[in-house]
Amino acid sequence: MSGPLYVGLDAGTSLTKAAIFDLSGKQLCEAQQRTTLMRPHPGWSELDPGEAWDAARAVIGTAVREIGNDVSRIRGLGLTAAMVGAWVIGKDGNALRPGITWEDSRAQALIENHIARDSAFMTKIFASSGSVMQQGCTLPVLSWLMAHEAEIMAQAGHVMSYKDFLRFKLTGKIATDRSEASVIPGSARDRTRSAAMIALFGIEGSEHLLPPVMDSESFVGGLSAEVADDLGLPPGLPVTVGTGDVAATVIGAGGLAAGTATAVLGTTCMVGVVHDRPVFAPADIGLLFTLPGERWYRAMVNVAGTLNLDWAFSALAPDIAGKDQRFALLDGMLKGTPPGAHGLTYLPYLSESGIIAPVVDHSARAQFAGLSPRHDRACLFRAVLEGVAFAMKDLFDALSFDGDRVLLTGGGAQNPIWVQMICDLIGRPVEVPDGSQFGARGAALLAATAAGDFASINEASASVAGMGRRYMPDQSGAAALAPALRRYRQFRDALLK
Repeated sequence: MSGPLYVGLDAGTSLTKAAIFDLSGKQLCEAQQRTTLMRPHPGWSELDPGEAWDAARAVIGTAVREIGNDVSRIRGLGLTAAMVGAWVIGKDGNALRPGITWEDSRAQALIENHIARDSAFMTKIFASSGSVMQQGCTLPVLSWLMAHEAEIMAQAGHVMSYKDFLRFKLTGKIATDRSEASVIPGSARDRTRSAAMIALFGIEGSEHLLPPVMDSESFVGGLSAEVADDLGLPPGLPVTVGTGDVAATVIGAGGLAAGTATAVLGTTCMVGVVHDRPVFAPADIGLLFTLPGERWYRAMVNVAGTLNLDWAFSALAPDIAGKDQRFALLDGMLKGTPPGAHGLTYLPYLSESGIIAPVVDHSARAQFAGLSPRHDRACLFRAVLEGVAFAMKDLFDALSFDGDRVLLTGGGAQNPIWVQMICDLIGRPVEVPDGSQFGARGAALLAATAAGDFASINEASASVAGMGRRYMPDQSGAAALAPALRRYRQFRDALLK
């Protein structure tokens, strides 16, 4: 074997992963470790910085050991993580408090106060960032911290996102990328932070805490000697600026070409289309992510995707939750229960932060409708999967997608029954790319681009496109789901504001 290898680190809110790839995009090994999401108060969502850093070190070190003697071929490390939130670092480089994740909603009252004083507040944010702002974005969280944790913030040296915290621990370098800077909220057109948005939140005096903005596909520093020794990698190994998890997934799935729809059926349920310009329509709904390679990803997000299935296993099948045989049991329940689950409907709005598509409703919550004594556990599970599939159709409809290339990624894409259900509902072919760690692969491709192995990140992403399983829509499947879809829409419209 020969040729360079690259490490991709992908830190999610509950699972941290590292994988090593060659230049063809082939994954050679991977390692995973769970982290504990803390909810010390209603609406709060935090990660322990020490545990997060330990998990990152553990998975990188495990992957490196697994690659064995080929470690000498590793030329760089790319990273990605869950976006926005706030990780507060002291002037001495130590974390001052738990990291706040994207799902956190502690700033909602602060946002409502802004809206009460300025009815155009949210419209101004969308006009700049192209995104409906979630409460866990960095600027509202930073504003909340300055108001409620002033003593801690007086010691702060930097406020950054999750991946930027991990890169700081790896290299000692402070930076962020354009995908983070433009969504905190910032400026999608300028692909960076916005002084106007910072002023809108009244935190001009805290602007110095935010990291300098750099391109994702550039190296910002090398592994410190101590960290390198711990990981089994050479000191000074180049580390990229990296990008947010959404951008990395699009890149790693081979979806960076304009006109491609990439759907994510993971913890979050998201559908987006890549454009070569920032797209702000439809207005005041959905998100706009700034991607490397002068691309933008216009997305609609239900927020909760496979989280619904995880909950169902925990609540309805605790005896097998977390065990491998749960998927065989799930397939049996799906095959043994007809489409429509005997009249049972599930609305998959399980996130504590509500939903931001097909409408913005922070109070939306998951629920069953039409429940009766005839419905057994199998009906409940089928209703959950159908509800998520219907929500994904909502997202495609909100985007008015008329293209012919749809990629589906995320843990849910590993279930053929679920994928076919979605394919039938949207009436378009669906491609499930080979592999599973698309965020880590996207991060590794950024490192390969920074090292000069690709002329651009667009070329790097295109190099892994077209490899996967293809599903074709079945009209009979869509017809069988049509009555259930009508019921879902009736209950959805009655619930959402």
